[in-house]
Amino acid sequence: MEVFTLSAFETSAEAFFTTLRRRHADLVLDVRLRNTNQLCGFTKKKDLEFLVPALTGAAYRHDLQLAPSPGLLDAYRHKDIPWETYRARYRAEMEEAGAVEHFHKEYGRFHCVCILGTATAKRRSHSEVLAELV
Repeated sequence: MEVFTLSAFETSAEAFFTTLRRRHADLVLDVRLRNTNQLCGFTKKKDLEFLVPALTGAAYRHDLQLAPSPGLLDAYRHKDIPWETYRARYRAEMEEAGAVEHFHKEYGRFHCVCILGTATAKRRSHSEVLAELV
């Protein structure tokens, strides 16, 4: 299985869907805690549920079991903790929750999985940590 990450922010729809097609993704796994507000633009959950299969033929799943806890995410987003602390705490949350086993059980049949996160030019995303774990 190939696993790669893609950010829902600071990208155009053209670049986003071209990347999915070019990489031959057959699953877009959305691990964002919050994916329904207008700041998500074209990557809102309801839009991706339609657009991903229609434009790429891939499946789309939103899995909150692989998202960080709200308190942890907020501490990082508000700069209360640095990246390395966030990374370590997210990793610990995922290990405690059995995330690797969950991932392989639920998504092991896919050949190329895109883990959708929220990295920006100034902020890294837990999606890269999850990709390392699986």
